[in-house]
Amino acid sequence: MKGVAYVFGDDISTDAIIPTDYTHGSTIDYKYVFDPVRPGFADEIEKGDIVVAGKNFGCGSSRESAPIAMQLSGVSGVVAESFSRIFYRNAIAIGLPVITAKRITEFVSEGNEIEINLDTGIILNNTTGVEIEGESMPREIQSIFEAGGLINHYKLNKDEKEVEK
Repeated sequence: MKGVAYVFGDDISTDAIIPTDYTHGSTIDYKYVFDPVRPGFADEIEKGDIVVAGKNFGCGSSRESAPIAMQLSGVSGVVAESFSRIFYRNAIAIGLPVITAKRITEFVSEGNEIEINLDTGIILNNTTGVEIEGESMPREIQSIFEAGGLINHYKLNKDEKEVEK
């Protein structure tokens, strides 16, 4: 995964990612992603770009709309120093790669091009040449990302699951 980094600080809540005013039933108006903390973000981002953040990213409510809005806006993944556990699980469930990397915000600046190897957890800052070690993703979790989320993963593999019974 490779993209331009958009850097955020600590304690970015799900309400800062997508306010409830922009979620209506199953419809998410992703044009307002990060609007409370960075108005116009959805107009800046290009498909494949990566969010980099500090500690406790995705804190707040347990709504899946936050990672979904990010994914719909074009974000290909998130690297943060730490995540709210429910956001982390929701992101995996919908197929949005999330990687934990200590002190990532010290090594990546806004606009840097970064590359993430999910197998090894290595994050390469192509702009500065610095490599950072993050959390590697088990193959089973990567297969959820590749399938486009947990539901698609289940559909693709349900025959295997039936055989195991």
